Amino acid sequence: MASRKYNPDEIEKKWQGLWAERNLFRVLEDPDKPKYYLMEMFPYPSGNLHMGHVRNYSIGDVLARFRRMSGWNVLHPMGWDAFGMPAENAAIESGVHPAIHTENNVQKMIRQLKRMGFSYDWDREINTSTPEYYRWEQWLFIQMFKKGLAYRKSSEVNWCDQCQTVLANEQVEAGKCWRCEQEVDPRELEQWFFRITEYAEELLDECSRMDGWPERVLTMQQNWIGRSEGGTIHFPLWEREGSIEVFTTRQDTLFGATFMSLAPEHPLATELAMGTNREAEVRAFIEKTRRQDKRSRTSADYEKEGIFTGSYCRNPVNGERMPIFVANFVVMEYGTGAVMAVPAHDQRDFEFAKRYDLPIWVVVLPEGVDDLPAESMEEAFEEDGVLTRSGRFSGLESAEARKQITESLEEKGLGKGTVQYRLRDWCISRQRYWGAPIPVIYCDACGIQPVREEDLPVALPMDVDFQTRGSPLAAHPEFVKATCPNCNAEARRETDTMDTFVESSWYFDRYTSPHYDKGMFDPEKIDYWMPVDLYIGGIEHAVLHLLYSRFYTRVLRDMGMIKVSEPFDNLLTQGMVIKDGAKMSKSKGNVVDPDAMIQRYGADTTRLFSLFAAPPEKDLDWSEQGVEGAFRFLQRVWRWLEEWGDELAGVYPHEGRLPSREPFAGLYRKAHETIYRVTRDIGERMHLNTAVAAIMELVNDLYRIEPAHVQEEAADKAVLRFAIETTLILLSPFAPHITDELWAGMGNEKPLLEMPWPSHREDALQKEEVTLVVQVNGKVRSKLQVPKDAAQGEIEKQALADEKIQRFLAGSSPKKVIHVPGRLVNIVV
Repeated sequence: MASRKYNPDEIEKKWQGLWAERNLFRVLEDPDKPKYYLMEMFPYPSGNLHMGHVRNYSIGDVLARFRRMSGWNVLHPMGWDAFGMPAENAAIESGVHPAIHTENNVQKMIRQLKRMGFSYDWDREINTSTPEYYRWEQWLFIQMFKKGLAYRKSSEVNWCDQCQTVLANEQVEAGKCWRCEQEVDPRELEQWFFRITEYAEELLDECSRMDGWPERVLTMQQNWIGRSEGGTIHFPLWEREGSIEVFTTRQDTLFGATFMSLAPEHPLATELAMGTNREAEVRAFIEKTRRQDKRSRTSADYEKEGIFTGSYCRNPVNGERMPIFVANFVVMEYGTGAVMAVPAHDQRDFEFAKRYDLPIWVVVLPEGVDDLPAESMEEAFEEDGVLTRSGRFSGLESAEARKQITESLEEKGLGKGTVQYRLRDWCISRQRYWGAPIPVIYCDACGIQPVREEDLPVALPMDVDFQTRGSPLAAHPEFVKATCPNCNAEARRETDTMDTFVESSWYFDRYTSPHYDKGMFDPEKIDYWMPVDLYIGGIEHAVLHLLYSRFYTRVLRDMGMIKVSEPFDNLLTQGMVIKDGAKMSKSKGNVVDPDAMIQRYGADTTRLFSLFAAPPEKDLDWSEQGVEGAFRFLQRVWRWLEEWGDELAGVYPHEGRLPSREPFAGLYRKAHETIYRVTRDIGERMHLNTAVAAIMELVNDLYRIEPAHVQEEAADKAVLRFAIETTLILLSPFAPHITDELWAGMGNEKPLLEMPWPSHREDALQKEEVTLVVQVNGKVRSKLQVPKDAAQGEIEKQALADEKIQRFLAGSSPKKVIHVPGRLVNIVV
């Protein structure tokens, strides 16, 4: 091989062109091969890749290339989560239409992704903002509407006046919009919802069987769904009609309920104060509290505040009158929005009762305790125990008391056993333009009517005014004007668009047949590819996106469109990229531009560093020295073949019996050991960093071979050829451009992606061993079996750790360790 300098830019562009010419990454269904569907979470087309993208996609590309070379039929697609507020906000600020803004960004990011050498099948590219995509989303909405899974109701929402849209609770941070940081106001609006609660139990139960998901993610989903077994109890209002319904898991503490706490959002919160001298105060408190961040309100350390409504209710088991408060720590999102307050046995209630001088009644005692005076309590006793001061239930243990009290309430028509979930139905309405229009028409005579399926898609009009306040769609007369599909009368079109999480809840299905025009996807192809075998993305999507995708998959299953219940068999959540002690972000000024990295070092170095610096699931600390180190390593591989390439031309790699002469026997064993380690670390453990480390060790061993070592020319060079070919094959998923260049330079015709992944020889892993005598002060005390080529430090470490030797050391450190290679170790104490 002629000597030349390693030029990443030239080599990488050359091979990217050749791969494209050969359609190397295109994949079709093949029933003769096992399938492997691997994908990374698709990006919002912001116009620029960041290093988090690079790391995420590099992880996926290594695994995709490894699987393909290992004989799998690999689907590795890419697309664009293209709807959302950023594009619309850009249109408002710059006057560029969101469709044009999005398409410009998409083209720029395609160029960046291709420049990284990722093995995406670009024939399967999807863009969620195209009518060809969202028409099927609208079609499914109509089917869900017909089955009662999509419905409309009035609800209090988080309204951002600046963005003129509804925000999910997760998008409100400290009472402010997550995007524009303006104060968020509560508002009652008619909204569209998906009935995800219909699947709450199944979504929760399946978590226990999802072995391929990180435990942390499953715990987050389980907590989000939040199954609670308890009871519903009715507290009659005092001297007026009606009652307050509460849900509790502690029916055993009912006799200790001394007041009632309502959420500020509860319908009775204002009503109970109406006509009293407290009405103005209560309204002011409710208004103030509703502006506060709900997650902060429910945290344990948040200051507990409330206000008496002037009304009372009756405890259903002891008849006691209970004052009704509006309290800031109660929210409508869990239970019924009303809490029976038991200050002796709930810490929040205890703190509230102390602040407002409310009664504290102990009704559950710890095991073996005869009395627990309320006045001496410094905190609530929240554990189970034995009931006291609870009528005929006194003396029962908490678990049995819960059962019997619930049965008693059922007999009297004042309660019943209930299972409740923290999960709430999914509000999908957004008052924005850049989203999929909700396919509904409102007719004065016929009411809510779905759009006719033959009229889909309901396409976004391009000629909208983004300077108008509110939704541009609502201000577009031609869009709003519609004809009732039932009676043909003049009607009004829905102007809300769908939450962008709807698009990302089924895009992985569409990848299986992105050009199919007779339905959401081709039934045969989705049966071949689904479920996704490995899904890679950030932990920040642990709840919303992943939960919604699981819900959507079940909806499709129950409609007979798909056979699987879970969309993703395995989930890998990669860590963040950290620089200067913080996550990379523009606001912190610590962003590294991938384009600049590629220009300086090349895509292979950028990929290699992002994979070698940390295990995939851990955060990666950015290091210029680490990048330089990755670049130097690739240069070492290049230089080795510069030196040896001509010598190995026309040589066939070693096969057959194990080499016996050193250093070639050791190099051959090392190559097979590296095959074993890299295969295990990629295929089983996904420890990509240790796989790279193993390859680096093999390259170090290659550099230990000198021309003078070559005596049996044909045999020795055959081992060298095997070792360097093994190096290139194992390194190719990490650094595909340089390895293809060097591979071709050795006279190989096929690109590495079309080569089979190597298998290790078991007999090559069996190292020759020797027996060493271990002495203590010159007397034989034990023996060791160690590899013949084991390092002195490793031998001494094993000798000192030997159980027999430990007895003679008796915890003391040796004065000296004498090692006679191949014979003995003498420990002097």
